[in-house]
Amino acid sequence: MTHRIELRVYYEDTDLAGIVYYANYLKFIERGRTEWVRSLGVDQGVLRAETGIVFAVKRLEADFVSPARFDDVLTVETSATSVTGARVVLAQRVLRVGELLFAADVTLAALTETGRPVRLPAEFRARLSVG
Repeated sequence: MTHRIELRVYYEDTDLAGIVYYANYLKFIERGRTEWVRSLGVDQGVLRAETGIVFAVKRLEADFVSPARFDDVLTVETSATSVTGARVVLAQRVLRVGELLFAADVTLAALTETGRPVRLPAEFRARLSVG
């Protein structure tokens, strides 16, 4: 299942030419991941408080296809493509009216608050829809 959020490009997101600064795509997809987890019914603050588990980006491969510009309305799509005991791989895309602007494959790792790998909670894994 693909999760979608919309966001608008603000002046602060752009460079002098009015084009989205490349690092801001990482912020956009982070918002998409946060809302995706929330849509699964997982409160990351509660997860951390009750289990000590947090998520961290372990790997990211990104393609910048076409620039977004000031005032564009963008759609961030997030879907899980693979799940293992301690990792989730996501496909994330940023689109403008259906046109692909940015794509990333993101590997998330479950960690303890001290940074050690830990298995994903069974309840979380059960809520994932891969494919």
